[in-house]
Amino acid sequence: MQHASKIPNVGTTIFTVMSALATKHSAINLSQGFPDFDSDQELIDLVSKAMNSGYNHYAPMQGNLELREAIAEKTATLYNASYHPESEITVTAGATQAIATIITTFIGKEDEVIVFQPAYDSYQPMVELNGGKVVPIQMKASKNFKVDWQEVKESVNHKTKMIIINSPHNPTGSVFSGEDLVRLQEITRNTNIIVLSDEVYEHMVFDSEKHQSVCMYPDLKIRSFVVASFCKTFHNTGWRIGYCCAPNELMKAFLKVHQFSVFCVHHPTQKGIADYMKNPQHYLSLPEVYQRKRDLFLDLIKDSRFKFTPAKGTYFQLLDYSEISDAYDVDLAKRWTIEQKIASIPLSVFNSNGSDEKLLRFCFAKKEDTLKQAADILNSI
Repeated sequence: MQHASKIPNVGTTIFTVMSALATKHSAINLSQGFPDFDSDQELIDLVSKAMNSGYNHYAPMQGNLELREAIAEKTATLYNASYHPESEITVTAGATQAIATIITTFIGKEDEVIVFQPAYDSYQPMVELNGGKVVPIQMKASKNFKVDWQEVKESVNHKTKMIIINSPHNPTGSVFSGEDLVRLQEITRNTNIIVLSDEVYEHMVFDSEKHQSVCMYPDLKIRSFVVASFCKTFHNTGWRIGYCCAPNELMKAFLKVHQFSVFCVHHPTQKGIADYMKNPQHYLSLPEVYQRKRDLFLDLIKDSRFKFTPAKGTYFQLLDYSEISDAYDVDLAKRWTIEQKIASIPLSVFNSNGSDEKLLRFCFAKKEDTLKQAADILNSI
């Protein structure tokens, strides 16, 4: 029997490909976005304590109430924005599940979704899986990946159902400014457009800048889902715990799909995280932690042949290799993994048009020794 996939042109993700290649060739893996250091033992102990205290059955569908209350408190403190923990916050199986459920809930045949590219690779397949159409807005390296808001305004029409934004931005490391969100607010005001705001790197913004969440802007908040991730924040990407916040009416629609796809996620982990969040320094200290890693990495390769603009957020750094090679970025990333023993992610895979600007993405969420070893290789190229 032969059956066609509803998204036939999607293959194995580049992250899986590059990590497998790194493992096969014993390369330093700065490709996939995960730390090579352990999560805080205190958090692990709290999750174990929750298991030993009986938190081993179904959590409420929207998530452990203590965790939702902690999320509401954090959001109010950091962004002066109010979400009711009983009706406007849902804990999800990672941020990607939240994103997939939001798109599935609202996007149907012929609905248009504006996506800023380069873009995280789950957005477009989920839109297409649900019969929608992606309208790409290309951000260019030559313009520091700034959004052309006039192009966005001209792209909006009666079919526009959703705009997906991501700040701090994976893969470029850029961040949206307050001015960017004001422009988005102006464009979407008095429309039925939903904004999906992927903010999983909210606690990784550098150089004394502050993360600009859509929930800080009233006319955006009323139409937006904010998606976030504990996996990124607390260095445990395998736990797959994220969450989303949205006004009550949007969340009610979201839960109709969530209940039949996931229902609820791992209860003891939720309880452990809720207890861990009682100390806000566990997430407020992250900008300093990751800026030190970014600065170390860039200082170590400052005399290399690569060009770069320091990432403003996330734990990813783009390196421009145009003065080293004119090879296609996918081919070069694979070749350097095999020959130079260092793995990265080529930027072109994040563009639906395959645009190649000779940029590779490197993850600096690594131990100091790992970054030094990686720098030695990059300096030798």
